[in-house]
Amino acid sequence: MGILADEGMTIFESERALEWGDLDVPLFGLATDWYGARVEPAAGFAVVTDAQRLWFVANHRRPAQVHPQARPGRFQPELWRYDVAELFIADPASGRYFEFNLAPNGAWWTCEFTAARVRAEAVEIAMPEVATYSELAADGSWVAALAVPLDLLRARLDFGPETRVNVAFILETPRQRFLSAADLGSGEPDFHRPERFPKIALVPVPAS
Repeated sequence: MGILADEGMTIFESERALEWGDLDVPLFGLATDWYGARVEPAAGFAVVTDAQRLWFVANHRRPAQVHPQARPGRFQPELWRYDVAELFIADPASGRYFEFNLAPNGAWWTCEFTAARVRAEAVEIAMPEVATYSELAADGSWVAALAVPLDLLRARLDFGPETRVNVAFILETPRQRFLSAADLGSGEPDFHRPERFPKIALVPVPAS
């Protein structure tokens, strides 16, 4: 099973409620950067839904450079200036999309856009319903997760079979290498190309 299943982004569906510490789901690996150069070790991620929430899980087995003002579980703008995992969720009918940033230590940020890089609101708005989690190992490797209520995504983006999703990473700050699960085209790294995000492909969580 690949990241892109039948031209869609694989999102696992869990019949049971998911909890941090018991996220028994396989991770996909991103092993090349925007320019096709190898990334070792690969960055890992999974997007999973249960009955109430959409979970974004990300990890990397190398030490990360985290935004100096980032605090676990806190809302922090400009996380992208340092190492971060990013989830984009788009409604192709309206053109609106959300960007979620998840730092290795569980700090997070989000913004709603009405079109590519056009913010819906000029001010920063934190969603109190979002929860994040993280674990940093002694060797610097990390895993983090972000959980967003599905009701919120349905209300704001009409989340459903036509939804488009992409996952991206910025790693190895200050060098900064850019990774994208979907092919977003050529040129300089630009994750804000919602017209190229793949549709979701919902599949059951594989039996462990």
